[in-house]
Amino acid sequence: MSLSMPLKPRLSEKAFGQSQNQTYVFVVPGDANKHSIAEAVAKQFDVKVETVNISVLKGKAKRTVSQKGRRVMSGRTSDIKKAYVTVAKGEHLPIFDAIEEEEAKQAETQEKLSKAAAKAAEKEAKEAAKQAKKEKK
Repeated sequence: MSLSMPLKPRLSEKAFGQSQNQTYVFVVPGDANKHSIAEAVAKQFDVKVETVNISVLKGKAKRTVSQKGRRVMSGRTSDIKKAYVTVAKGEHLPIFDAIEEEEAKQAETQEKLSKAAAKAAEKEAKEAAKQAKKEKK
């Protein structure tokens, strides 16, 4: 297996959660092994790989046909091989950086909105107090 192996990151909520613990999920070719995956990740991302775990998701049957009283499966999706790569502490892959930046922007926007709402509420309270003083006079 060459070191220029195509590594497609798996972008899902579960993969994002695991990336917080330095474990990244990649879809790799079916003939890849742990050593070649570790070398490819280390070369492509300049990180130190600690462990690699592999799982194969078998393709699902998409269509069955009855022929002469028997059910025959005629279509399948392809198998998918996933590699769970754990990198050394302090190392980071830039796979989910865009998502993290978006979350930071949303948090900043929410903070600005809450400050503006608090300021508006404070202003209304001051005006209500002024009105109350005018009515007493």
